[in-house]
Amino acid sequence: MVSKKAKILAITGSTRKNSSNYKILKFISENIKPEFEVNIFEDLADIPHFNPDLDTENPPEKVQSFRNKIIEADGVIICTPEYVYSLPGSLKNALEWCVSTTIFSDKKTGLITASASGEMAHEQLSLIMKTLGAKFEKNNQLLIQGIRGKINEEGKIIDQETEIALQDFMENFENQF
Repeated sequence: MVSKKAKILAITGSTRKNSSNYKILKFISENIKPEFEVNIFEDLADIPHFNPDLDTENPPEKVQSFRNKIIEADGVIICTPEYVYSLPGSLKNALEWCVSTTIFSDKKTGLITASASGEMAHEQLSLIMKTLGAKFEKNNQLLIQGIRGKINEEGKIIDQETEIALQDFMENFENQF
């Protein structure tokens, strides 16, 4: 009997190529249990600005594609930086396109904020995802402060506490399934 792999959509909140947030999601994709298939979504910059007038029967193609990736996923992990004490505009924009849907309702979700500080963005991300109906607990959230000193250019976690925290995060996330 072949068991189906759980599909995880990993969304990086940074539009920067090879960002620390991307590197964290890459680490997760390479270290999560084999029962999970992680696909990293890096196309936030391609999603048009949210416009409720366009969010009707036929939303823009890039929006529908993003929504479909969420629908098709068994779970979602979001890893974002904090910009000016808030979420990056591109991530918030993408999430705003989900408000009129139920695609996050009871979706198994993990939230990571990795930034210099990150407290405000982490709080906002949690509130937004609660509003969208995502399913997550405290142990499915992780705030990594001072990320630039904890990961190297090649994406290797060089801080033991951070690596342990990520391993714990993955185990808690996996246990939702």
